[in-house]
Amino acid sequence: MTTLPPPDGEGWTCRAITAQLDRWVIGQAQAKRAVAIALRNRWRRLRLPPEARAEIVPTNILMIGPTGVGKTEIARRLAALAGLPFVKVEATKFTEKGYVGRDVDSMVRDLVESALGLLRRRREQALGAEIDRAVEERLIDLLFPPLGAGDPERQQRWERSRDKIREQLRDGQFEDREVTIATEEEKVPLGNIFAAAGEEVESALGDALRGMMPRRTRERVVPVTQARRLLRQQEAARRIDEERLVTEAIDLAEQGGMIFLDEIDKIATRGDRGGGGPDVSREGVQRDLLPVVEGCVVNTRYGPVRTDHVLFIAAGAFHMSKPSDLIPELQGRFPVRVELESLGAADFVRILRETDGSLLKQYTALLAVDGVHLEFAPEAVAELASLAAELNRRLENIGARRLQTVMAQLLDELLFTAPEGVTGTVTVDRALVDARLGEIMRDEDLSRYIL
Repeated sequence: MTTLPPPDGEGWTCRAITAQLDRWVIGQAQAKRAVAIALRNRWRRLRLPPEARAEIVPTNILMIGPTGVGKTEIARRLAALAGLPFVKVEATKFTEKGYVGRDVDSMVRDLVESALGLLRRRREQALGAEIDRAVEERLIDLLFPPLGAGDPERQQRWERSRDKIREQLRDGQFEDREVTIATEEEKVPLGNIFAAAGEEVESALGDALRGMMPRRTRERVVPVTQARRLLRQQEAARRIDEERLVTEAIDLAEQGGMIFLDEIDKIATRGDRGGGGPDVSREGVQRDLLPVVEGCVVNTRYGPVRTDHVLFIAAGAFHMSKPSDLIPELQGRFPVRVELESLGAADFVRILRETDGSLLKQYTALLAVDGVHLEFAPEAVAELASLAAELNRRLENIGARRLQTVMAQLLDELLFTAPEGVTGTVTVDRALVDARLGEIMRDEDLSRYIL
């Protein structure tokens, strides 16, 4: 994936950010503009003196629009392009304390885990060549054990044999050969204990208990292909300073983390708030969310994490409620509100043809593996887009997700029979679209069931 220039580069402008988002999401210029400004402001804030930096809080965003129009995709791509930790959570998964469900602090703990994974991957990538060399040497040692002290002639023969094995290993000739490697594991697994005790107990006691519990070394017989993965993990662990990694991950989560709160409209209170019904629980969830969004300290297994500068992007369809149904305090924490537009046939044509993640490109790549070269005629793409838009009008409007159901039904026979049934070039024209989807579209009950 093409990434934006690094945070210290002048190329990280709002126009550059929106241009990148245009590759994945069609339309929704207002939403792209809002997130681009929010991301650019993060870069601007980090250039200020520490005393001024501490006073500037993120401008959280509330996206309003039906499902399938790009709300989640915009936020997810924004984080990926900027190389920032990102967590998507559904507000309906949280419950008021005392009820069954996840506590709201869990999303901050997930954000730290995301930052850790992001930084660890960067470290491993930077050390990639060094790790690969070490893994190769260890695999050769397993396949051809080191030679003890001996005469020089025998040593030279051993070196030649070792070089030959190295070449064969690089050629993939030993991928299925089994080797014995040593791995470490907890003598007493703690996963089940923590699952029963809850996330708060894990964050408070996890590392302490793991440090006290004995670890055992276990020998495993695995094929080389699996051994390579396990050895890479071991070699990376030897080279990465975990304490420094945790410190940097917490800082990255605090200063650059993004949390996407989906379906926030589902916890909005509606109508009369009295009577102790479901709305009471919904308001309780909002009040639990409020301190995290406002800025507080959350205890994690890696240490305390402040949420003052985490960027929150909330989203909801608001079909049965409206933003004003949220409690006033929570409304005030999302000052920027953008409305995303419903998608029509013209938008679907652009989604299929222009985006980097286009379904046409995905299916073309999948079938090319079986020797089938797919070609889509322009009129076929237009018809597919028109059918998807018509289904959204007649049935539930699920936005661009309707394209997935239509494409899956269109190519169902080809995906099942390839490569036995057909190879070579297959042209998808309007006649094929009508043959595969026409009858289903004309049968109201059938189209509801299938599409």
